[in-house]
Amino acid sequence: MPYYTYIIKSKKTNRYYIGSSCDVDKRLQQHNWSRTPSTKSGVPWELVYTEMFENKTDAIKREYEIKKKKSRKYIDFLISSVS
Repeated sequence: MPYYTYIIKSKKTNRYYIGSSCDVDKRLQQHNWSRTPSTKSGVPWELVYTEMFENKTDAIKREYEIKKKKSRKYIDFLISSVS
């Protein structure tokens, strides 16, 4: 089963959130239904970027790699590279 690293953007706060999941659509619904405390204040969220991996471990590694950069510029670059 493939796993994904994803980036969502808050339409309310203009902030990004990086996560990983095997079902990105379901996960996005959870974010938008305020089921995740860290994203509750940013509802509504929209999916702006995904990367697919063969396993959960690789998806989580990539999630942390993006988060570690702490760079909005890098996230904007990733998003623009698929547009």
